[in-house]
Amino acid sequence: MTLVADDAAALAVARAQVVAGDLAHVEALRTEVLAYVDTHADALHRTSAAAHLTASALVIDPATRHFVVLHHRKLGLWLQPGGHADGDGDLAAAARREATEETALGGLTVDPVAVDLDIHLVRPPGEAPHRHLDLRFVVLAAAGASVAAPPGNHESTAIRWATETDLDPLAADESLRRLVARGLARV
Repeated sequence: MTLVADDAAALAVARAQVVAGDLAHVEALRTEVLAYVDTHADALHRTSAAAHLTASALVIDPATRHFVVLHHRKLGLWLQPGGHADGDGDLAAAARREATEETALGGLTVDPVAVDLDIHLVRPPGEAPHRHLDLRFVVLAAAGASVAAPPGNHESTAIRWATETDLDPLAADESLRRLVARGLARV
């Protein structure tokens, strides 16, 4: 893959969002992500085999404080919506795009200041294990959206609105719990 000036500009946008994020609680992770971005010009692309930038969304109904979780088809885990940057340096926009695609909810708005950051190893079937450098944002659904199940798409086997007390039965990991706590505090 030949990277062009547009890739460098996009990577600069992503780097600025990592720097500007409300991420003091995960400063060591921010430092690690910035070091990776500064040494891997293709960090926004899946071709960066060891790791690449991803964007996640905690989709919240502000009226009820319910949030969306989905059971990821490939990974077999309950997660927040999110996905690969695929060259898009505006990770807040990527988080909104992924949330819209994976929930099929319209009218989502994203808070452009990242609320969390996580680095996690993924082992998708048919792919080599690699790390996701995941910048996470709060995305607001329309007030009252949680009265109906989100439609979702083919990427998940189940999707639902949840509360913090629902996280235990869903076997959510620490990073999802941290995201939920920080996202709900932001709303």
